[in-house]
Amino acid sequence: MPSMIPDLQASFVCEDVRVEASGSHTIVGIINGIGAPSLPVRLLKFCVWTRWCSGSGRFTQLTKIVYPDEDKTLVHATTEFTLGDQDSHVTNVNIFAGLEFGDEGIYHVEISLDDELKLRYPLRVFVPPLS
Repeated sequence: MPSMIPDLQASFVCEDVRVEASGSHTIVGIINGIGAPSLPVRLLKFCVWTRWCSGSGRFTQLTKIVYPDEDKTLVHATTEFTLGDQDSHVTNVNIFAGLEFGDEGIYHVEISLDDELKLRYPLRVFVPPLS
C-alpha cells in the first residue's frame, strides 16, 4: 500500500501529559509563554504534544526548539511512527527534562515530517517588569 502524508491535527507545549487507564491524555498546563523572575530559567519538564491523522505509512517527526536568533537549536527530538490507514491517528509526546532557557526573546517550536517543516509557532521567554 502506498503511503499517504498525514495531516498535522494539533501541536502545543505543556507542563505534563498523563496517560489515563482508558488511553486518553490529560494535558497539564498548556504553555503560552515562559515568564521568569530572572534568566536563565530551567524547567523540570517541558512537553511537546503532537497529533497526526488521515494518513498511512511510516514517518519521522522532528521536533525542535529554535533560539531567538534563529541560528541554533536549543533541543530536538526525533520520533518514528506508523499510521495503518487513513482512519487512524498517532499522538507523539516529546518530553524534555531540565530544559534551560537562557535568553529573553521569541523561541520557535518547529514540527517537521520527513524533513519537511509542517508547523512553526512562537514561544516567548521573558522577565516580567517589576510592579
